Formats: sequence, C-alpha cells, structure tokens
Amino acid sequence: MQEFSPLDGALLIDKPAGPTSHDVVDAIRRKFGIKKVGHCGTLDPNATGLLIIVLGRGTKLSEKLMSDDKVYEGTARFGETTNSYDADGERVSSLPVPPLTADQLNEAAKAFVGDLMQTPPMVSAIKKNGVPLYKLARKGVEVEREPRLVHVYSFRFSAYAEPLGSFRVACTKGTYVRSLVHDLGQNLGCGAHLASLRRSASGKFNVQDAQPLDRVLQWSGSELEAHVIPFLKLSTGSPA
Repeated sequence: MQEFSPLDGALLIDKPAGPTSHDVVDAIRRKFGIKKVGHCGTLDPNATGLLIIVLGRGTKLSEKLMSDDKVYEGTARFGETTNSYDADGERVSSLPVPPLTADQLNEAAKAFVGDLMQTPPMVSAIKKNGVPLYKLARKGVEVEREPRLVHVYSFRFSAYAEPLGSFRVACTKGTYVRSLVHDLGQNLGCGAHLASLRRSASGKFNVQDAQPLDRVLQWSGSELEAHVIPFLKLSTGSPA
C-alpha cells in the first residue's frame, strides 16, 4: 500500500472576508513550507465560509472535491444593481422597491429552482481566450459568455426587511449565486445585488468543522497535522 505523510490530505478553512482563495493557499504554503497546496472551489474575496484546502498528495483529489454540491447563506439587497452583481461592483441602476414579504420572495425564487442555463457575469474568473473576464470588464470590454447548465436544489428566503432579504441556496458546483440574486431582482422589476455570501457546506463537509484562517496561521506543524483530513478518508468520501 502506498504510504502517505500526515500532510497528504485536506484542511477545512473558514475563510474571512478580504483575501482571495489564492491568498489563503499562499498563506498556508508560506507558513508551513508545503510545496503542493490548492483549494477546491473559489470564494469571491468578500465571501466567507468553507474553503477546502488540499495539501500534498491531497491535491490529486481536488477535482473530485470541487465537483461536490454546495450550500450558501447570503443577503440580497433589492433596488440596486451592480456590474459585478455583488456589493464589490459599481452601481448600474437604482429603482424603487415594491412592497415585498419573504413569502413573495420565495414565490418568485421558485423560478430559479431546478435545471438552469446560467450566463456567468462579466466580473468572473472564467477565461475568454486565456484572459479572465474580470480583467476585460475592468477595461470596459463586454464579451459574449456561454450559458452553463447548473442545478439549484433550493432557493429560499428566511427573512425580509426592506431592502435586505436573507436566503439559503443549495446548488451544484459552478452556480453563480450573485447571478441568481441579480436575475431575481430583474424578474421583480426593481433589481438586486448580492450584499453578502457565506458557504456553509461543500459535499459532506460543513463550515462548523472548519478553522478560522488567522487561528490556523498561528499553529505549529504538529497542530496542523492534527487537523488534516487524511488522503484515504478523503478518497472514500468520509467527512472525518
């Protein structure tokens, strides 16, 4: 049987708002001197929550782990659209918000449950001729994007106090939650953008079992080893 080191596996990080997913990878690589470090599913800089970091030979499982379904919790701001579909972008429009309730939002959100052909936003990491779309967007260039098939298992609002609605989405990989919020706002006639987003689960892994990044960066090497999910448990789909 192939021998694995204690650092061949995965680490569950609770990403703070601010750093990119790649920043988290770099910080862990530098702190612990590990050559092979990757992540499974990009979170936008201001998004928080579960980021699965793969270490050593665990990087061989990144595609498998990345393909798992995801669960997000977030806040939508109605009445304003942005060019990035989230709070990081420039405001495109501002319109009056009609009287709404959580029940009315849930009724409208039903249109986005099931199989969807979703067009990625221009401000995204998807590449066109090798160039990330967000770099083109910064230059004011807009290009045609190929719609992608995604599946939304559920999209439900738990609370609404104008102009903010709290929601939870369960979906397949590659789903742009900010696009769901933008398109919902378009259907309602007032526009909307994603105000905040937190990934709470990916496959069998939950953010409740993740460690805050600042705490991880204070660990010793032995503390890191104690928290790594071993390669063999990852490859069999066990969450612990």
